[in-house]
Amino acid sequence: MEKPQLLIAAPHSGSGKTLVTLALLRHFKNAGMRVQPFKCGPDYLDTKLHSIAAGVLSYNLDLFMADAAAVRRRYAQEVSRADIAIVEGVMGMFDGYSGSKGSSAEVAKVLDIPIVLVVNAKAMAHSAAALLKGFSSYDAGVKIGGVIFNFVGSASHYEFLKNAAIEVGVEPLGWIAPLPQLAIESRHLGLQTENADKLDSICEAAASLLLQNVNLGRLTELTAVPAALVSCDISPQSPAIRIAIARDAAFSFVYPSNIEQLEREGSVTYFSPLSDSKLPEADLVYLPGGYPELHAEELARNHSMISSVRDYCDRGGAMLAECGGMIYLSKYITLSDGATYPLVGYFDFGTSMVNAKCTLGYRRVSLAGTEIRGHEFHYSHLEGDTSNSEAAVTTAAGRAASTKIFIKRRTLASYFHFFWGENGVSIVKLVDEVSKQSRMQNG
Repeated sequence: MEKPQLLIAAPHSGSGKTLVTLALLRHFKNAGMRVQPFKCGPDYLDTKLHSIAAGVLSYNLDLFMADAAAVRRRYAQEVSRADIAIVEGVMGMFDGYSGSKGSSAEVAKVLDIPIVLVVNAKAMAHSAAALLKGFSSYDAGVKIGGVIFNFVGSASHYEFLKNAAIEVGVEPLGWIAPLPQLAIESRHLGLQTENADKLDSICEAAASLLLQNVNLGRLTELTAVPAALVSCDISPQSPAIRIAIARDAAFSFVYPSNIEQLEREGSVTYFSPLSDSKLPEADLVYLPGGYPELHAEELARNHSMISSVRDYCDRGGAMLAECGGMIYLSKYITLSDGATYPLVGYFDFGTSMVNAKCTLGYRRVSLAGTEIRGHEFHYSHLEGDTSNSEAAVTTAAGRAASTKIFIKRRTLASYFHFFWGENGVSIVKLVDEVSKQSRMQNG
Protein backbone atom coordinates (compact mmCIF):
# COMPACT_ATOMS: atom_id res chain seq x y z
CA MET A 1 0.00 0.00 0.00
CA GLU A 2 1.38 3.38 -1.01
CA LYS A 3 1.08 6.44 1.18
CA PRO A 4 2.86 9.82 1.25
CA GLN A 5 6.15 9.55 3.15
CA LEU A 6 8.77 12.27 3.08
CA LEU A 7 11.78 13.63 4.89
CA ILE A 8 12.13 17.41 5.18
CA ALA A 9 15.81 18.30 4.75
CA ALA A 10 17.81 21.42 3.95
CA PRO A 11 21.28 22.36 2.74
CA HIS A 12 22.04 23.87 6.16
CA SER A 13 20.48 24.76 9.49
CA GLY A 14 18.43 27.96 9.55
CA SER A 15 16.56 27.15 6.34
CA GLY A 16 13.21 26.76 8.10
CA LYS A 17 12.89 22.96 8.38
CA THR A 18 11.12 23.00 11.73
CA LEU A 19 8.46 25.58 10.86
CA VAL A 20 7.80 23.93 7.51
CA THR A 21 7.50 20.56 9.23
CA LEU A 22 5.09 21.94 11.83
CA ALA A 23 3.04 23.63 9.11
CA LEU A 24 2.73 20.40 7.13
CA LEU A 25 1.89 18.34 10.20
CA ARG A 26 -0.87 20.73 11.26
CA HIS A 27 -2.21 21.14 7.73
CA PHE A 28 -2.68 17.42 7.17
CA LYS A 29 -4.06 16.96 10.68
CA ASN A 30 -6.61 19.71 10.00
CA ALA A 31 -7.46 17.94 6.74
CA GLY A 32 -8.55 14.91 8.76
CA MET A 33 -5.50 12.74 8.08
CA ARG A 34 -3.57 10.80 10.71
CA VAL A 35 -0.11 12.18 10.23
CA GLN A 36 2.87 10.51 11.88
CA PRO A 37 5.89 12.71 12.69
CA PHE A 38 9.51 11.66 13.25
CA LYS A 39 12.76 13.48 13.96
CA CYS A 40 16.25 12.58 12.76
CA GLY A 41 18.82 12.72 15.54
CA PRO A 42 18.59 12.87 19.33
CA ASP A 43 16.58 16.09 19.72
CA TYR A 44 13.90 16.10 22.45
CA LEU A 45 12.35 19.47 21.75
CA ASP A 46 11.42 19.12 18.08
CA THR A 47 9.59 15.87 18.83
CA LYS A 48 7.50 17.70 21.45
CA LEU A 49 6.65 20.39 18.92
CA HIS A 50 5.72 17.71 16.38
CA SER A 51 3.40 16.08 18.89
CA ILE A 52 1.63 19.38 19.51
CA ALA A 53 1.27 19.98 15.77
CA ALA A 54 0.15 16.45 14.83
CA GLY A 55 -1.65 15.31 17.97
CA VAL A 56 0.36 12.07 18.19
CA LEU A 57 3.76 11.12 19.60
CA SER A 58 6.79 11.87 17.46
CA TYR A 59 9.69 9.40 17.48
CA ASN A 60 13.43 9.86 17.05
CA LEU A 61 15.10 8.04 14.17
CA ASP A 62 18.77 8.00 15.09
CA LEU A 63 21.36 5.85 13.33
CA PHE A 64 24.00 6.30 16.01
CA MET A 65 21.87 5.49 19.03
CA ALA A 66 20.07 2.61 17.26
CA ASP A 67 20.95 0.39 14.32
CA ALA A 68 19.31 0.52 10.88
CA ALA A 69 17.06 -2.48 11.59
CA ALA A 70 15.69 -0.86 14.75
CA VAL A 71 15.09 2.43 12.94
CA ARG A 72 13.24 0.66 10.13
CA ARG A 73 11.21 -1.36 12.63
CA ARG A 74 10.10 1.71 14.60
CA TYR A 75 9.29 3.64 11.43
CA ALA A 76 7.24 0.81 9.91
CA GLN A 77 5.36 0.21 13.15
CA GLU A 78 4.20 3.83 13.46
CA VAL A 79 3.56 4.42 9.74
CA SER A 80 1.32 1.36 9.59
CA ARG A 81 -1.25 3.34 11.60
CA ALA A 82 -0.88 6.60 9.65
CA ASP A 83 -2.13 8.18 6.42
CA ILE A 84 1.05 10.19 5.89
CA ALA A 85 4.52 10.22 7.47
CA ILE A 86 6.72 13.29 7.79
CA VAL A 87 10.30 13.09 9.07
CA GLU A 88 12.16 16.25 10.03
CA GLY A 89 15.84 16.12 9.21
CA VAL A 90 18.76 17.40 11.25
CA MET A 91 21.33 20.10 10.38
CA GLY A 92 22.31 20.02 6.70
CA MET A 93 21.12 17.10 4.60
CA PHE A 94 24.47 15.28 4.55
CA ASP A 95 25.69 16.34 8.00
CA GLY A 96 26.20 13.31 10.24
CA TYR A 97 28.20 12.29 13.28
CA SER A 98 31.01 11.06 10.98
CA GLY A 99 30.86 12.41 7.46
CA SER A 100 27.34 11.62 6.30
CA LYS A 101 26.83 8.71 8.73
CA GLY A 102 23.66 9.28 10.71
CA SER A 103 22.65 12.19 8.48
CA SER A 104 19.19 13.00 7.16
CA ALA A 105 20.27 11.60 3.81
CA GLU A 106 21.30 8.29 5.37
CA VAL A 107 18.00 8.01 7.27
CA ALA A 108 16.09 8.61 4.01
CA LYS A 109 18.10 5.85 2.32
CA VAL A 110 17.55 3.42 5.20
CA LEU A 111 13.80 4.07 5.07
CA ASP A 112 13.71 4.27 1.26
CA ILE A 113 11.65 7.47 1.25
CA PRO A 114 12.05 10.68 -0.79
CA ILE A 115 13.42 13.97 0.49
CA VAL A 116 11.76 17.34 0.09
CA LEU A 117 14.40 20.04 0.31
CA VAL A 118 13.71 23.37 1.99
CA VAL A 119 16.11 25.93 0.53
CA ASN A 120 16.77 29.36 1.96
CA ALA A 121 16.60 31.34 -1.28
CA LYS A 122 17.23 34.78 0.17
CA ALA A 123 19.60 36.67 -2.16
CA MET A 124 19.66 33.72 -4.59
CA ALA A 125 18.27 33.26 -8.09
CA HIS A 126 19.69 30.98 -10.80
CA SER A 127 22.50 29.87 -8.51
CA ALA A 128 19.87 27.58 -7.03
CA ALA A 129 20.45 25.33 -10.05
CA ALA A 130 24.01 24.58 -9.00
CA LEU A 131 23.00 23.99 -5.39
CA LEU A 132 20.16 21.64 -6.35
CA LYS A 133 22.28 19.77 -8.90
CA GLY A 134 24.88 19.13 -6.21
CA PHE A 135 22.41 17.92 -3.62
CA SER A 136 20.49 15.74 -6.07
CA SER A 137 23.56 14.08 -7.61
CA TYR A 138 25.98 13.81 -4.67
CA ASP A 139 24.58 10.45 -3.55
CA ALA A 140 22.74 8.37 -6.14
CA GLY A 141 20.94 6.49 -3.36
CA VAL A 142 19.12 9.63 -2.19
CA LYS A 143 15.85 10.48 -3.89
CA ILE A 144 14.94 14.17 -4.04
CA GLY A 145 11.17 14.40 -4.42
CA GLY A 146 11.06 18.16 -4.83
CA VAL A 147 12.09 21.52 -3.42
CA ILE A 148 10.32 24.25 -1.48
CA PHE A 149 12.02 27.64 -1.61
CA ASN A 150 11.88 29.67 1.60
CA PHE A 151 12.44 33.41 2.19
CA VAL A 152 11.40 34.23 -1.38
CA GLY A 153 10.94 37.93 -2.06
CA SER A 154 8.12 37.79 -4.60
CA ALA A 155 6.34 35.71 -7.21
CA SER A 156 8.77 36.98 -9.84
CA HIS A 157 11.71 35.95 -7.62
CA TYR A 158 10.18 32.47 -7.44
CA GLU A 159 10.04 32.28 -11.25
CA PHE A 160 13.84 32.47 -11.40
CA LEU A 161 14.13 29.79 -8.73
CA LYS A 162 11.53 27.56 -10.37
CA ASN A 163 13.31 27.69 -13.72
CA ALA A 164 16.62 26.88 -12.01
CA ALA A 165 15.10 23.81 -10.38
CA ILE A 166 13.46 22.59 -13.59
CA GLU A 167 16.75 22.99 -15.46
CA VAL A 168 18.46 20.42 -13.20
CA GLY A 169 15.52 18.04 -12.94
CA VAL A 170 14.28 18.85 -9.43
CA GLU A 171 10.57 19.56 -9.22
CA PRO A 172 9.72 22.94 -7.64
CA LEU A 173 6.85 22.55 -5.19
CA GLY A 174 6.34 26.20 -4.32
CA TRP A 175 7.63 29.03 -2.25
CA ILE A 176 7.36 30.74 1.11
CA ALA A 177 7.61 34.49 1.57
CA PRO A 178 9.46 36.09 4.49
CA LEU A 179 6.94 36.24 7.34
CA PRO A 180 8.19 38.53 10.12
CA GLN A 181 5.42 37.50 12.50
CA LEU A 182 6.43 33.85 12.25
CA ALA A 183 10.11 34.74 12.56
CA ILE A 184 9.25 36.34 15.91
CA GLU A 185 7.05 33.41 16.95
CA SER A 186 9.75 30.91 16.05
CA ARG A 187 11.90 32.30 18.86
CA HIS A 188 9.53 30.49 21.23
CA LEU A 189 10.27 27.17 19.57
CA GLY A 190 12.76 25.02 21.43
CA LEU A 191 12.98 27.29 24.45
CA GLN A 192 10.25 25.94 26.68
CA THR A 193 7.63 23.43 25.66
CA GLU A 194 5.27 23.42 28.62
CA ASN A 195 3.24 26.32 27.13
CA ALA A 196 1.24 24.06 24.82
CA ASP A 197 -1.39 26.72 24.02
CA LYS A 198 1.23 29.16 22.75
CA LEU A 199 2.96 26.52 20.70
CA ASP A 200 -0.35 25.27 19.34
CA SER A 201 -1.12 28.76 18.05
CA ILE A 202 2.29 28.89 16.36
CA CYS A 203 1.57 25.59 14.60
CA GLU A 204 -1.84 26.86 13.46
CA ALA A 205 -0.35 30.11 12.17
CA ALA A 206 2.40 28.23 10.35
CA ALA A 207 -0.14 25.95 8.65
CA SER A 208 -2.27 28.86 7.45
CA LEU A 209 0.54 31.23 6.43
CA LEU A 210 3.54 29.19 5.27
CA LEU A 211 1.86 26.90 2.75
CA GLN A 212 -0.19 29.39 0.70
CA ASN A 213 2.09 29.06 -2.33
CA VAL A 214 3.07 25.40 -1.92
CA ASN A 215 1.49 22.72 -4.13
CA LEU A 216 0.52 20.25 -1.42
CA GLY A 217 -1.37 18.00 -3.81
CA ARG A 218 1.73 17.54 -5.92
CA LEU A 219 3.85 17.04 -2.80
CA THR A 220 1.72 14.09 -1.71
CA GLU A 221 1.76 12.62 -5.23
CA LEU A 222 5.55 12.79 -5.54
CA THR A 223 6.17 11.30 -2.10
CA ALA A 224 3.69 8.39 -2.26
CA VAL A 225 5.78 5.23 -1.83
CA PRO A 226 5.04 1.71 -0.57
CA ALA A 227 4.75 1.41 3.20
CA ALA A 228 7.15 -1.05 4.82
CA LEU A 229 5.80 -4.23 6.36
CA VAL A 230 5.54 -4.24 10.14
CA SER A 231 7.61 -6.78 12.02
CA CYS A 232 8.02 -6.29 15.74
CA ASP A 233 8.50 -8.53 18.74
CA ILE A 234 6.86 -7.05 21.82
CA SER A 235 7.86 -8.71 25.07
CA PRO A 236 5.11 -9.19 27.68
CA GLN A 237 4.64 -6.75 30.52
CA SER A 238 5.83 -7.63 34.02
CA PRO A 239 3.47 -5.59 36.19
CA ALA A 240 5.13 -6.79 39.40
CA ILE A 241 7.90 -4.21 38.78
CA ARG A 242 6.83 -0.70 39.80
CA ILE A 243 8.50 2.13 37.87
CA ALA A 244 8.07 5.81 38.83
CA ILE A 245 9.01 8.49 36.30
CA ALA A 246 9.39 12.22 37.03
CA ARG A 247 7.25 14.26 34.66
CA ASP A 248 6.60 17.98 34.97
CA ALA A 249 7.91 21.30 33.64
CA ALA A 250 11.34 20.66 35.21
CA PHE A 251 11.75 17.05 34.02
CA SER A 252 10.45 16.31 30.56
CA PHE A 253 13.27 15.12 28.30
CA VAL A 254 12.22 11.56 27.54
CA TYR A 255 12.27 9.37 24.45
CA PRO A 256 8.86 7.73 23.87
CA SER A 257 10.57 4.47 22.91
CA ASN A 258 12.39 4.43 26.27
CA ILE A 259 9.09 4.85 28.09
CA GLU A 260 7.49 2.11 26.01
CA GLN A 261 10.32 -0.26 26.92
CA LEU A 262 9.77 0.55 30.61
CA GLU A 263 6.05 -0.09 30.18
CA ARG A 264 6.88 -3.54 28.82
CA GLU A 265 8.95 -4.23 31.93
CA GLY A 266 6.59 -3.02 34.60
CA SER A 267 3.78 -0.82 35.80
CA VAL A 268 4.62 2.86 35.18
CA THR A 269 3.39 5.78 37.28
CA TYR A 270 4.36 9.45 37.10
CA PHE A 271 5.16 11.99 39.77
CA SER A 272 6.20 15.64 39.98
CA PRO A 273 9.24 16.77 41.97
CA LEU A 274 7.75 20.26 41.69
CA SER A 275 4.32 19.66 43.19
CA ASP A 276 4.08 16.19 44.78
CA SER A 277 5.03 15.70 48.41
CA LYS A 278 6.74 12.30 48.11
CA LEU A 279 7.81 9.54 45.76
CA PRO A 280 5.27 6.87 44.87
CA GLU A 281 6.11 3.31 45.86
CA ALA A 282 8.58 2.07 43.26
CA ASP A 283 11.21 -0.54 42.42
CA LEU A 284 12.90 1.90 40.01
CA VAL A 285 12.75 5.69 39.87
CA TYR A 286 13.64 7.48 36.63
CA LEU A 287 14.64 11.16 36.84
CA PRO A 288 15.03 12.32 33.23
CA GLY A 289 16.55 15.55 32.03
CA GLY A 290 14.74 18.83 31.61
CA TYR A 291 14.88 22.38 32.91
CA PRO A 292 15.61 22.24 36.65
CA GLU A 293 17.42 25.57 36.35
CA LEU A 294 14.17 27.27 35.31
CA HIS A 295 12.37 25.91 38.37
CA ALA A 296 15.20 25.86 40.91
CA GLU A 297 13.43 27.88 43.59
CA GLU A 298 10.28 25.77 43.38
CA LEU A 299 12.25 22.52 43.48
CA ALA A 300 14.27 23.70 46.49
CA ARG A 301 11.12 24.77 48.30
CA ASN A 302 9.55 21.30 48.07
CA HIS A 303 11.34 19.97 51.18
CA SER A 304 9.13 16.90 51.59
CA MET A 305 9.89 15.63 48.09
CA ILE A 306 13.61 16.30 48.57
CA SER A 307 13.55 14.26 51.78
CA SER A 308 11.59 11.48 50.11
CA VAL A 309 14.05 11.22 47.22
CA ARG A 310 17.09 11.35 49.50
CA ASP A 311 15.63 8.69 51.76
CA TYR A 312 14.84 6.45 48.79
CA CYS A 313 18.42 6.69 47.51
CA ASP A 314 19.91 6.22 51.00
CA ARG A 315 17.84 3.06 51.48
CA GLY A 316 19.29 1.62 48.27
CA GLY A 317 16.35 2.22 45.97
CA ALA A 318 17.15 1.80 42.26
CA MET A 319 17.43 5.17 40.50
CA LEU A 320 18.42 6.38 37.03
CA ALA A 321 19.08 10.13 36.91
CA GLU A 322 19.97 11.80 33.60
CA CYS A 323 21.34 15.33 33.25
CA GLY A 324 18.64 17.46 34.94
CA GLY A 325 17.82 14.45 37.11
CA MET A 326 21.45 14.24 38.20
CA ILE A 327 21.45 17.97 38.90
CA TYR A 328 18.43 17.47 41.18
CA LEU A 329 20.39 14.84 43.15
CA SER A 330 23.37 17.17 43.61
CA LYS A 331 23.94 19.49 46.60
CA TYR A 332 22.80 22.69 44.92
CA ILE A 333 22.35 24.55 41.68
CA THR A 334 23.83 28.00 41.12
CA LEU A 335 22.11 29.97 38.38
CA SER A 336 23.81 32.32 35.94
CA ASP A 337 22.96 35.31 38.16
CA GLY A 338 24.74 33.69 41.13
CA ALA A 339 21.61 32.69 43.04
CA THR A 340 22.09 29.29 44.69
CA TYR A 341 19.36 26.81 45.66
CA PRO A 342 19.86 23.66 47.77
CA LEU A 343 18.70 20.40 46.21
CA VAL A 344 18.62 16.73 47.26
CA GLY A 345 22.31 16.52 48.20
CA TYR A 346 22.67 12.79 47.59
CA PHE A 347 25.94 13.40 45.75
CA ASP A 348 28.84 15.46 47.11
CA PHE A 349 29.01 17.84 44.16
CA GLY A 350 26.95 20.83 43.16
CA THR A 351 26.09 22.24 39.75
CA SER A 352 26.50 25.73 38.36
CA MET A 353 25.24 27.73 35.38
CA VAL A 354 27.79 30.53 35.95
CA ASN A 355 29.93 31.10 32.85
CA ALA A 356 27.81 28.49 31.10
CA LYS A 357 29.32 26.72 28.11
CA CYS A 358 27.56 24.21 25.90
CA THR A 359 28.70 20.60 26.03
CA LEU A 360 27.10 18.35 23.45
CA GLY A 361 27.64 15.26 21.36
CA TYR A 362 26.91 11.59 21.00
CA ARG A 363 28.24 9.32 23.73
CA ARG A 364 28.72 5.61 24.30
CA VAL A 365 29.64 3.65 27.41
CA SER A 366 29.97 0.01 28.44
CA LEU A 367 28.18 -0.75 31.71
CA ALA A 368 28.14 -4.26 33.17
CA GLY A 369 29.09 -5.63 29.76
CA THR A 370 26.30 -3.78 27.93
CA GLU A 371 27.04 -0.94 25.51
CA ILE A 372 24.64 1.96 25.93
CA ARG A 373 24.52 4.85 23.50
CA GLY A 374 23.02 8.27 23.87
CA HIS A 375 23.98 11.91 23.86
CA GLU A 376 25.00 14.79 26.08
CA PHE A 377 23.68 18.35 25.92
CA HIS A 378 23.98 20.80 28.80
CA TYR A 379 25.25 24.23 29.82
CA SER A 380 25.89 23.62 33.50
CA HIS A 381 29.04 22.16 35.03
CA LEU A 382 29.82 20.23 38.19
CA GLU A 383 31.55 21.71 41.23
CA GLY A 384 33.14 19.86 44.14
CA ASP A 385 33.97 16.19 44.61
CA THR A 386 33.42 14.22 41.41
CA SER A 387 36.06 11.60 42.16
CA ASN A 388 33.67 8.67 42.39
CA SER A 389 32.99 8.75 38.65
CA GLU A 390 32.98 5.28 37.11
CA ALA A 391 33.14 3.88 33.56
CA ALA A 392 34.87 5.27 30.48
CA VAL A 393 32.65 7.30 28.15
CA THR A 394 33.64 7.88 24.53
CA THR A 395 32.38 10.05 21.70
CA ALA A 396 30.91 8.80 18.42
CA ALA A 397 34.43 8.89 17.00
CA GLY A 398 35.75 6.71 19.83
CA ARG A 399 37.66 9.49 21.58
CA ALA A 400 37.59 9.77 25.36
CA ALA A 401 34.82 12.07 26.62
CA SER A 402 34.89 14.01 29.87
CA THR A 403 31.39 12.74 30.71
CA LYS A 404 31.23 11.20 34.17
CA ILE A 405 29.11 8.25 35.31
CA PHE A 406 28.27 8.26 39.02
CA ILE A 407 27.22 5.09 40.84
CA LYS A 408 26.26 5.25 44.51
CA ARG A 409 24.43 2.34 46.11
CA ARG A 410 21.80 1.62 43.44
CA THR A 411 21.72 5.11 41.92
CA LEU A 412 23.18 5.64 38.45
CA ALA A 413 23.56 9.30 37.46
CA SER A 414 25.22 11.22 34.64
CA TYR A 415 24.91 14.07 32.18
CA PHE A 416 24.52 11.18 29.71
CA HIS A 417 21.01 10.90 28.19
CA PHE A 418 20.62 7.14 27.70
CA PHE A 419 18.81 5.68 24.69
CA TRP A 420 17.73 2.08 25.22
CA GLY A 421 14.16 1.70 23.98
CA GLU A 422 14.91 0.63 20.40
CA ASN A 423 17.71 -1.73 21.44
CA GLY A 424 15.84 -4.08 23.75
CA VAL A 425 17.98 -3.14 26.75
CA SER A 426 16.39 -3.56 30.18
CA ILE A 427 17.43 -0.43 32.05
CA VAL A 428 15.83 -1.95 35.17
CA LYS A 429 18.23 -4.90 35.09
CA LEU A 430 21.15 -2.75 33.96
CA VAL A 431 20.92 -0.40 36.96
CA ASP A 432 21.02 -3.42 39.26
CA GLU A 433 23.93 -5.06 37.43
CA VAL A 434 25.94 -1.83 37.38
CA SER A 435 25.40 -1.22 41.09
CA LYS A 436 26.36 -4.82 41.96
CA GLN A 437 29.51 -4.57 39.88
CA SER A 438 30.41 -1.27 41.49
CA ARG A 439 29.99 -2.71 44.98
CA MET A 440 32.21 -5.68 44.11
CA GLN A 441 34.94 -3.45 42.66
CA ASN A 442 34.86 -0.99 45.54
CA GLY A 443 34.47 -3.51 48.32
